[in-house]
Amino acid sequence: MLKHDLLELSVIILNYNVRYFLELCILSVQKATKNLNAEIIVIDNNSLDDSCKMVKERFPNVSLIENKENVGFAKANNQGVAMAKGEYICILNPDTVVAEDTFIKILAASKKLFHMGMVGPRLIDGTGNFLPESKRNVPSPLTSFRRLFGIKLRKVKNYYADHISETAIGDVDILVGAFILVKKTAYESVFGFDEDYFMYGEDIDLSYKMKRKGLENYYIGSIPVIHYKGESTDRNSEYIKRFYGAMRLFYRKHFKSNWFLDAIVSVGIRFISVIQSFKNHQKEKEITENYYLVSENEEIRQRLSSVLQKEVEFTSVESARDLAYRNNELIFDNDMMSFGEIIKKMQELKNLGITFKIIPTGCNFMLGSDFSDGKGEVIAF
Repeated sequence: MLKHDLLELSVIILNYNVRYFLELCILSVQKATKNLNAEIIVIDNNSLDDSCKMVKERFPNVSLIENKENVGFAKANNQGVAMAKGEYICILNPDTVVAEDTFIKILAASKKLFHMGMVGPRLIDGTGNFLPESKRNVPSPLTSFRRLFGIKLRKVKNYYADHISETAIGDVDILVGAFILVKKTAYESVFGFDEDYFMYGEDIDLSYKMKRKGLENYYIGSIPVIHYKGESTDRNSEYIKRFYGAMRLFYRKHFKSNWFLDAIVSVGIRFISVIQSFKNHQKEKEITENYYLVSENEEIRQRLSSVLQKEVEFTSVESARDLAYRNNELIFDNDMMSFGEIIKKMQELKNLGITFKIIPTGCNFMLGSDFSDGKGEVIAF
């Protein structure tokens, strides 16, 4: 391909059974790439819902790869990169929401960074709170051991990169695969995601390979992106097994073998998996007492009142802070507020007892998540 044929950006979204979150994600990406020479590629890993039908009908300009089986995170994203025409690649989870200026800002920032390998933003959950996995240290065997058992070990780094503040910019070891910006040439130079990983660990391995290549991974805390965690899998005993199984694979590939530590971690994984299997990981949503809609659309207000079986009241963005007490829910109408304004308001109102939902433009549903580690909620109306 000739250089002048390159696009500026290819956004690659891997989907598996999260049709509504995918629709919201694509809508936000479309608005964020409006003034860029960009493309959107969706890879579907054999979803059982109507994700593919939705993409074809609502987003005909999006390139869609329909896999006939679930080939895993690494292989599917490598498929997307292989067909991408962008100079820059953005690996993006379907349960994310970007602001209208996210890509413009992160591309501009990346072009000023020294020896850039990959770049990642500040991820926030559905309550507006920071997600610490946005920036991490290399999960050495001892770091994994420390995280697994929740104990501090002298001179052993924490799993999270606490030396950089949430809103700062700095180089880190590991970025999270929910949002990674990388030059396609850099991605290909380290042979992309390692397909030995099926789910979890791929982003850690890729970040580490970039570092070994002499490139730097940068965390940009000034750019917030919503990540509704837990949409692809429950954080149950199976999650524990897969996550720490990926960690063991990672340090077997990149660190010297330590059979004693490996045995301890293996026993720990089995022990914690058993404990987790007896827990109810889906936190129960507290009963919402009052619903407030940031909109002027009377039809939507009436339909929501009918579905929720509670009177939904109109409110303004300016009055939202007055609603800050437990069991109030604030519903943002994307026709009234941009994604950037919604993200900003969620951060302003975090930890005040309010829960949030978003009604995407042109959609008859609202969605959100009240927990950083639980499944999200979709309500059709």
